[in-house]
Amino acid sequence: MTTQNAINWPQHHLPGTGDNFVSNEVIVQGITAARIWHFLTDTSEWEGYYDNVADISFPEGGGPGLKDDVAFSFGTFGFPPLAAHVVEFQAPADGVPGRLSWTARQDGTPEERLDVLHAWLVEDLDGGRVRILTQENQIGQPAAALANERPNPMLNGHQAWLDGLVFAASK
Repeated sequence: MTTQNAINWPQHHLPGTGDNFVSNEVIVQGITAARIWHFLTDTSEWEGYYDNVADISFPEGGGPGLKDDVAFSFGTFGFPPLAAHVVEFQAPADGVPGRLSWTARQDGTPEERLDVLHAWLVEDLDGGRVRILTQENQIGQPAAALANERPNPMLNGHQAWLDGLVFAASK
């Protein structure tokens, strides 16, 4: 029997408690978790393989690499740049999955307010395979509007991110 690791969720963002939740996953052969991790945590690579991200910056300095407790911002899904903060960062190691999570916020009126947790899990599997799981929980009226669109743009956008990530790491 094989068990799979799961995302570590803070109580405030438990799946099913927000206004929009999506989960995307791929398992592929021939790429390592370490290779995926490079393209996931180096934000200077993002725009090269994912066209739904823009205006990445590090207002407190640092970057382009993500690390624990770093603040950054980026635009996505038509939102103005969201203030983001890495809340979990664990590079993959032998038998240990890579874990990356950030919060992202948009303040403003109740109609504009958005509170997000976007999480990633990257782990090597037997047989030369790697598993990449990304899940996001969103709270706020903009999130509810996204959740009601068909097809769900966040579900499709995150699949495009996963597909682009795999393609970039495969080169």
